[in-house]
Amino acid sequence: MLKKILILLILVLIIWYGITKFTVRPSIKENSLGFIELPQGFHIEIFADNLGGSLVSTPGPNPGPRMMVMKDDTVLVTVPSQGKVFALEDKNKDSKVENTKVFIENLNNPHGIDFYEDWIYIAEEDKVIRVKSENNLAKLETLQELVKLPAGSHWTRTIKVFNDSMFISIGSSCNVCTEGDKLRATIQKCSLDGTNCTTFASGLRNSVGFIKYKNKIYATENGRDGLGNNIPPDEINTIKEGKDYGWPYCYGKQVHDKEFDKNTYIRDSCLDTEHSFIDLEAHSAPLGLAIYTGNGFPKEYKENMFVAYHGSWNKDVPTGYKIVNINLETKEVKDFATGWLSLLTVKGRPVDIINFRDSLLVSDDNAGKIYRIYHKG
Repeated sequence: MLKKILILLILVLIIWYGITKFTVRPSIKENSLGFIELPQGFHIEIFADNLGGSLVSTPGPNPGPRMMVMKDDTVLVTVPSQGKVFALEDKNKDSKVENTKVFIENLNNPHGIDFYEDWIYIAEEDKVIRVKSENNLAKLETLQELVKLPAGSHWTRTIKVFNDSMFISIGSSCNVCTEGDKLRATIQKCSLDGTNCTTFASGLRNSVGFIKYKNKIYATENGRDGLGNNIPPDEINTIKEGKDYGWPYCYGKQVHDKEFDKNTYIRDSCLDTEHSFIDLEAHSAPLGLAIYTGNGFPKEYKENMFVAYHGSWNKDVPTGYKIVNINLETKEVKDFATGWLSLLTVKGRPVDIINFRDSLLVSDDNAGKIYRIYHKG
């Protein structure tokens, strides 16, 4: 009897540890989105469903959809766990997916996606490829491998095409360390054919999402773990060519990480790094971001930034699991869409955000859905 009680206690402790420390909690796959709270006049609906998903919420990427791009009247979305990119067609422009196609498959954790002219660029874990499209299906005879990338650890790779160049975000190989691979913890800039790659910006632990707007590049940054519940902050950075953003030695507003770097300096070396543009709550895991450019939201939201918080895994009181709105002039951060985390239940984990006509699309790799958020009234 005593042995049974002991086993039961051990099981309870394991479950409790998983719940409180790793944010491993039941995920409810609901069709009703009434649990999502939005400002007055805003609404949320399911744009696409059945794109993978999980019954539990685990640290890091979940099995569902990740990064998106809209080309013409089609949304292309990556699903790394399936090795696929899906094409979601809305050719009659009623904001409903009429047809879902597998654009390409058999890829190695495809994550980032963008396009330029008739090429679709895809960042896999270990390389960047491009392929031409016909009727929203990849023309495999045109597929080209452009750039080899280091694999493992922070394996998500994000790609964007700006100013006739491609930019590739490559996360660090560790939580905090001195990198041996110069490609890690950087954003690389390459010619569109994959040549002439150079380090555009460094000291970026894991900038999963980045965008360009009015000649500025904005990127999210996931701060390191192991310093407690409240530091270091996660960040929004403005990315400038040739700049060092501090990791692993500095974080936030040029704060020296003395837990990692125990050297004593005559002059604080963090002063030579770029400080964050906006500090966010620690361990929120900001991923995708977008600046609203449509005409459907109230004017106070025009040209505001929206950021998807994937959610914490190692914070005593979980945080994130929501979308925030940031006024770029005042830098004020406000909750915009909440409710994916309720007590001990995870109902979703937002990943990427893109403009979709006069609304926003949000991917959720935990619930396996893409939502559309719009304003009416």
